[in-house]
Amino acid sequence: MQAIILAAGMGKRLGELTKENTKCMIEVNGVKLIDRMLTQLAELNLKRVVLVVGYQADNLMQYIGNRYEGKLKIEYILNPIYDKTNNIYSLALAKKELQEDDTLLLESDLVFESRMLNLIIDNPYPNLALVAKYETWMDGTMVRIDEDNNIVSFVPKKAFKYADVPFYFKTCNIYKFSCDFSRNQYVPFLEAYSRAMGNNEYYEQVLRVITALDKSALKALPITDEKWYEIDDIQDKDIAETIFSEGDALMKKYHSRYGGYWRFPHLKDFCYLVNPYFPSARMKDEMRANFDTLLTEYPSGMAVNSLIASKYFGIKQELVCVGNGAAELIKCLIENHCSGKTGFILPTFEEYPNRSLPENAVFFTPENRDFSYTADDVIGYFGGKGISSLLLINPDNPSGNYIPFNQLLRLIDWTGKQGIRLIVDESFVDFTENHIQNSLLKNSILEDNPHMTVVKSISKSYGVPGLRLGIVASADTDMIRSMRKEVAIWNINSFGEFYMQIFNKYEKDYFDACDKFIAERELFYNELKEIPFLRVIPSQANYFLCEVTGRFTSAELTGLLLQKYNILVKDCGGKSAFSGRNYIRIAVRDRNDNHYLYSTLKAL
Repeated sequence: MQAIILAAGMGKRLGELTKENTKCMIEVNGVKLIDRMLTQLAELNLKRVVLVVGYQADNLMQYIGNRYEGKLKIEYILNPIYDKTNNIYSLALAKKELQEDDTLLLESDLVFESRMLNLIIDNPYPNLALVAKYETWMDGTMVRIDEDNNIVSFVPKKAFKYADVPFYFKTCNIYKFSCDFSRNQYVPFLEAYSRAMGNNEYYEQVLRVITALDKSALKALPITDEKWYEIDDIQDKDIAETIFSEGDALMKKYHSRYGGYWRFPHLKDFCYLVNPYFPSARMKDEMRANFDTLLTEYPSGMAVNSLIASKYFGIKQELVCVGNGAAELIKCLIENHCSGKTGFILPTFEEYPNRSLPENAVFFTPENRDFSYTADDVIGYFGGKGISSLLLINPDNPSGNYIPFNQLLRLIDWTGKQGIRLIVDESFVDFTENHIQNSLLKNSILEDNPHMTVVKSISKSYGVPGLRLGIVASADTDMIRSMRKEVAIWNINSFGEFYMQIFNKYEKDYFDACDKFIAERELFYNELKEIPFLRVIPSQANYFLCEVTGRFTSAELTGLLLQKYNILVKDCGGKSAFSGRNYIRIAVRDRNDNHYLYSTLKAL
């Protein structure tokens, strides 16, 4: 068997990275694509490897040089008009070689696991296309296959239909052709197609014609969890470097993205914290029905959006400011409206202390293994500390500690008498027992306590982090007016505005979703308690803080779950409050995902 690699293209979408070199010379995690591929091929005992080169051919051939001598016999075919042709012409230049042996055909812009080559070679069927179930990142030629893995049709870009996505597989651009297939089917059709359609086409168009016949010799071989990526632009390179990292580097790559995990469809995200049961299907249908209008029209400004938010939460318009996520409001609030010393309870959501001047931060760390505390503990610690502001996340993140409503009123009263601005972040309060009664977003409570500011993310319990919505509410109307001026005039997009506008129609669905979540949390809690190397801390939020008590460190466990099982959980061991102790935070997802994590931990 031989391999033919198509490496003549210019890779224009990679910009500066291919200004002086062809695409296969770019690096993924410090290894050039061509080196990765040739090293993998060298393990297969091939008779030869034929590279069809074109753009920057001399650089590529000079780089390869003799480095694979004794491992691979490498031959080159030059495409001198690479800038005027497409890969159908590059493959046509190798048609003589293609007919001389069974062939692995690969494109040079791929990064993939070596076992994909073993899959296709070890399969007894002589003519195969490796394919993967369609995912959102995929572009290019798709195929449809039947129950026997026969390729029913090739679907070019122009024929792609989103309605048919459930039936699509993406070609991985790795093929196995028998010598007989190349001689008697592929090459004759290639020559005829090129004469009829020209050389600015793709070689897969020829396969499209062949498979249109009743008895095609080409089958699909679907991969399962094998990792691969096609690199056409700099974002592809960035994603590939994340997927193909290992150990500590893999964890660092994922966490440095701060979200966007929808680009990794196989990842189970137990790190970010959202309601798995809301929005309802009907609410999403209404959002979809208005997509075209929302995409092409400007959103309203703060005056309208604050009015809609006041309707959303049932509070007066003058008491609320809307943000592009709570993060925008946290920055504005801490940096511009918290002068003097600010009290923080550790461990915490670090965006708050990160926005404070280090010399103004006063920290309280509960001295117990659960990091639990009461209103009296907070009053006892910060009394006499000279703080001007106090932050309380309730339920707290990551501990899940919750100060019940009656205790919270005592803390509110104490801070008022002490002249302390109290900031309560209640982003997770709707996950608590009796959640309808627990919110501070009521006109009477706000107006009776103008020293208090309430922050609420609309990402967490409402399950819409992609909309980037949050509010801050306070009867300190001077501060609210100031914050409205400090944020951008159009800080909310039309999708977020429309979501807030229609929410009240689905409020009962939301409360039902929260109740369903609470029941799921209890079930998941009891499952996690069965894991012998975890101590699970009770929580009123949508996550559990767990101490890793044996077998692994927190870094080892999170690394193993990500590397081997594609499960992302939060390693809290590095947070200062934990003093090097081994804690992780696990988000609560839906029943299927939670049971998958439980089963994985149980197996460990």
